[in-house]
Amino acid sequence: MIFKRKLYDKLLEWKNTQQGRSAVLIEGPRRVGKSTLVETFAKQEYVSYIIIDFNKASGEIKALFDNLMDLDFIFLHLQTTYAVKLVERKSVIVFDEVQKCPKARQAIKYLVADGRYDYIETGSLISIKNSTKDITIPSEEDRLPMYPMDYEEFRWALGDEVSMPMIKQFFDNKMSLSGTHRLKMRELRLYMLVGGMPQAVAEYIKTNNLSAVDSVKRKIIRLYLDDFKKLDSTGRLEQMYQNIPAQLSRNSARFKPFSVLGQVADEKMYELLMDLEDSKTVLFCHHSSDPNVGFSLTKELSKFKLFVADTGLFVTLAFWDKNFTENIIYNKLLSDKLDSNLGYIYENLVAQMLVASGNELFYYTFPKDEKHNYEIDFLMSKGSKVVPIEVKSSGYNSHSSLDAFCAKFSARISDRYLICGKDYFHDGQTIVLPFYMTPLL
Repeated sequence: MIFKRKLYDKLLEWKNTQQGRSAVLIEGPRRVGKSTLVETFAKQEYVSYIIIDFNKASGEIKALFDNLMDLDFIFLHLQTTYAVKLVERKSVIVFDEVQKCPKARQAIKYLVADGRYDYIETGSLISIKNSTKDITIPSEEDRLPMYPMDYEEFRWALGDEVSMPMIKQFFDNKMSLSGTHRLKMRELRLYMLVGGMPQAVAEYIKTNNLSAVDSVKRKIIRLYLDDFKKLDSTGRLEQMYQNIPAQLSRNSARFKPFSVLGQVADEKMYELLMDLEDSKTVLFCHHSSDPNVGFSLTKELSKFKLFVADTGLFVTLAFWDKNFTENIIYNKLLSDKLDSNLGYIYENLVAQMLVASGNELFYYTFPKDEKHNYEIDFLMSKGSKVVPIEVKSSGYNSHSSLDAFCAKFSARISDRYLICGKDYFHDGQTIVLPFYMTPLL
């Protein structure tokens, strides 16, 4: 199945504004839909195209990029091999999984300078040092991150193009959905369980069976674990990835890699964390030492929380101890009746939604007393002000962390949000927001 993706419009903007002056690299984890999107774009926006899949390209094709002295020969060879006629300024050449041929990526500088065709690259684990250490990274390369399908794209896939524009109207007018709220929460939980990986979404549409969807998600996770094993044969990357749900479920103020791996030299730990971040399979949320506009200036690199880039995969990881996640568990999750604290799953969902909307993730903790801390789950900026966000799994009795934070930094605060399972309303100065409105922040 081919799904409508928002990144298509960004690719179109790149094509129309750059007009061959740069290539574009689509970065993202495996199975996120990069190749499908790029092929669809090439078919619809160009007279002709060539896709070189470096996972299966011959040694002869890869060797073309060892010597760039005669570009005419390279283009002639590609047209002959792929039986495609390239048309100047009306054709695109796609380097799919370009990390498998570093010399092709290095060649982008000269191919762009030549100016005859457009170039799109796709890659997974693209910036890992193993694929870039011996080449010059081209400056003539724009980068676009690709994430799992966001909530609106998921609704589009199910044939619903009405819900999110309607929800936005309620959000803009500061109104509750009243009788529709429970339905929208159930639809939101379905997204939480299926996730945004195109294969999982397609399986749900095809079978309407959440156990079948779970099987697809497990295959994707195993692909990731195999990739981690190739990068680190000791299995430490796999352990960190698989331990994300457990660490979040403990309500810890940070991810503690040493508690997962034991003693690891600081330099090696930094390398492992960079490899994990480069894989695009996880989302880092760093602690801000002094929450103010310009969070990057106060980012604490050694203090962070980890989320799975797709909440559907997160749910499967959370039940990884079983060979499959039974439909009864999925049905209870869908009905919001599973006997467990699901706050950590919803926190992962909010993290995914905020990143999909273009936000970098930050959080903040500060002492409550000698043994306890207040914690603001996420921080955003709005103009010159800070927007604190607290996440609750369903209902709530108080929002003490938000209140204490806003009292401590009163001059810096704009809006303040508590995101939970309740309908939209104001609780004093706090805006209580249902999960499905998170993408509108």
